[in-house]
Amino acid sequence: MRKTTLALIVFFFVTGSATIAYLLEQSTFGTWFNALYWVMTTMATVGYGDFFATTVGGKLFTLFLYIFGIGLLSLVIGKVIDSIGSIQRQREAGTLSYHGRDHVIIMNWSKKAKSAVQEILTYDEKAQIVIIDELERHPIKDLHQVHFISGDPSAEDVLRKAGLETAKAAIVFADTRIEDTSLIDGKSLMIASSIERIAPQVHTTVEIMHEKHIQNFRFVQVNEFVLSHDAISSLAVRAALQEGNSAVINQLISREQGDDIYEVPRKSEWRTYGDAFQDLLRQGATLLADRSDLSINRRLNDPIPSEARLYVVSDEATYRRIAGKP
Repeated sequence: MRKTTLALIVFFFVTGSATIAYLLEQSTFGTWFNALYWVMTTMATVGYGDFFATTVGGKLFTLFLYIFGIGLLSLVIGKVIDSIGSIQRQREAGTLSYHGRDHVIIMNWSKKAKSAVQEILTYDEKAQIVIIDELERHPIKDLHQVHFISGDPSAEDVLRKAGLETAKAAIVFADTRIEDTSLIDGKSLMIASSIERIAPQVHTTVEIMHEKHIQNFRFVQVNEFVLSHDAISSLAVRAALQEGNSAVINQLISREQGDDIYEVPRKSEWRTYGDAFQDLLRQGATLLADRSDLSINRRLNDPIPSEARLYVVSDEATYRRIAGKP
C-alpha cells in the first residue's frame, strides 16, 4: 500500500469516526473536538476514562474502534518503523542523495581519507562530509554528519547525488587499490574532469602519485595538488637530517597539534606587509604568506595588493580574536 493512500485512509477514518461518535453521543462529548480526542485515545489504547460512550449505539461504535481502529493504527506504526528502517538501510548502502550545502566531498576511501574526515571534524565538529566510493557499505556510519554515496566518483549521476553543485570543496584521494600508479592518476584525472564540467566553482584538491603527471591536469581547473609519496619522503628526510623539523611541520598540517595556519581578513590600516606583520605580531600571530607567496617577510616595505589573501600561524583563540569571531 502506498504511503499517500494509507495516510488518506487514516485521515478519513479518524475524522469520520470522530463525526460518527459526536452524532451518536452529543451529550457526552459536547464538541466535535472532544469526540476526535476520544477517538485518538481509544485507537491508541490510552483511554483516560474522561469520556466514554453511554448509549448502545455509542458502545457498539466503541467496539468497532477496538477492532478496526487499533488495527489500522498498528498498521501505520508498522509502516513508520519500516520506513525508518528502510532509510537507515539505504543510508548504509549509500543510495540516498545528499541535499545539504557547503559540505566537503571526499572521493576514494582509504586510511588517508579516514584521517581527512577526522581532521575536518577536528577543525569544525559541525562540518558535513560526503564520502563517494564504490564500497557496498558506509565506512563510518556511526558519525551522523558523514553521508555516504556508493558509486563511481567520476560518474555524473553519482556526483549529483552527492550534492556537488552546492558543495564547498572536493578532495580526490588517490585510489591505491589500483596497482599501476599511472592508472591511479588517470582515475583522479577523470574525477577532476567530471567535477570541472559539473561544478567548476567547487574548490578541488587532488592527490597525485607522481609530480610529472600534473601536466596532464593542465586543462582541468584543479585548485590544489598534493603529492602522495614525494611529500612523505621529503618529511622523512627532514626528520632524519634536521632534528625537530618534522614536529614543526606536523603541528602546521594537523589541527590536533599546536598552532595552525589561518587566513585573516585584511585591515584597512595595513598599507604594507610590514604594517600587517607588526600588528599581527603584537596580537600573538605570525604573518606567514600572501596566498602561496612565502617571501613576503623579505618584502615588508611592499604595499599589500587589493587581491591579497593573508595567512598567519597562531592558535585558534588568537585567530578568532583577530578575525572577530566569537
